Amino acid sequence: MLSIFKSIPTHMDYKGQKLAEQIFQGIILISAVIGFIYGLIVQQFGWTVYIVLAGFAVSCVLTLPPWPMYRKNPLPWQPVVPESSGESPQKPQDGSKRKKHK
Repeated sequence: MLSIFKSIPTHMDYKGQKLAEQIFQGIILISAVIGFIYGLIVQQFGWTVYIVLAGFAVSCVLTLPPWPMYRKNPLPWQPVVPESSGESPQKPQDGSKRKKHK
């Protein structure tokens, strides 16, 4: 059952994050302007709130899941460097002496 959830992609690249942010802000702005104008025409502030909340819901559905349009530019990761024969990496010894604080 849990393997179904592990197969769902959960990542979004940086350009996808920028696109999602722009879409989110655009939908919120447009719904706020439409809601304000409609609320002003019908003289009901409640309609303004409903329209803004509907715009928020639409923007959440479009921007929160990692849709394929947000995953078009994946980062090229560096290959894994294999560890040597179990020895811990040591700092190189410096020939200079350290000063002792008094």
